[in-house]
Amino acid sequence: MPRSPNSPQKGQPPGQLSNTLLARHRAEELASALPPLLVAAERVAATVAQGVHGRRRVGLGETFWQFRRYQPGDAPSMIDWRQSAKTQPVYVRENEWEAAQSVWLWRDRSASMDFRSVAGLSTKRERADLLTLATAVLLARGGERVALLNSGVRPDHGKTAIDRIARLMTDPRAAAAPDPLPRVEPLPRHAQTVLFGDLLSPLPEIHAIVAGLTGRGLRGHLVQILDPAEETLPYDGRVDFHGLEGEQNLLVPRVEAVRDAYRERLKAQQDGLAALARTAGWSFAVHRTDRSPQSALLTLWGAMAMEAV
Repeated sequence: MPRSPNSPQKGQPPGQLSNTLLARHRAEELASALPPLLVAAERVAATVAQGVHGRRRVGLGETFWQFRRYQPGDAPSMIDWRQSAKTQPVYVRENEWEAAQSVWLWRDRSASMDFRSVAGLSTKRERADLLTLATAVLLARGGERVALLNSGVRPDHGKTAIDRIARLMTDPRAAAAPDPLPRVEPLPRHAQTVLFGDLLSPLPEIHAIVAGLTGRGLRGHLVQILDPAEETLPYDGRVDFHGLEGEQNLLVPRVEAVRDAYRERLKAQQDGLAALARTAGWSFAVHRTDRSPQSALLTLWGAMAMEAV
């Protein structure tokens, strides 16, 4: 009688069989979750890559970057005599800076990120996951070493890094985290970090994280991801608001009466985020889930490219 795939092999203890089945079940879960996210991230990254240049800078590498006019102080060895012979000005040859950096990515996995105001929109968590992985794809393609902050995994480059990050992100054992902000941990000096989240925590708490990372010599970027309803508060009349993280319900008799105050409070939060990012030498951007992920990634990539100059 043929043995079914799940039947125990001869001499296999029941406990080992249970572990095998559990491992297979987890592998199947990962296999079903990984392709859609990775395919979507690759698509977003490819669209952005078509319209931008890499994070290039002048340096001692061997890859040609550009010609520019000779300036006083340039070494004669930098002059490209062949290019200069074609035109009147004297040109020097600049090569690309080739030292790869490490970039650490983090996205908020707290319960509030599961919010979406209408069916058909991505949740904030889904958009944060997509942008995190798409950013990793772009960085890895550019030769940078990349890792997830607070994952305990060292940065890597190329397809190995992308596959590892995608699997970490879709592992059901790490699907959620109670903390809406990352932990400060020792990282290489002069690395970069990118934080994706709704960033609605109290400003002093966010400041402590940014200051802790900046104090270790890191540069960084804050990307606030919001549902459109969180920006506009479009509701009218009597609305009962339910918190996603254990907050008490809030019954508002007339939402339109508090709309202006709510928007002012959100603007104060965003102004505070922009100010603390500016003080730390970081960038800050706001992205809404009803807008294309490509637009957010293009803005972020531009900020990262500026730091590479």
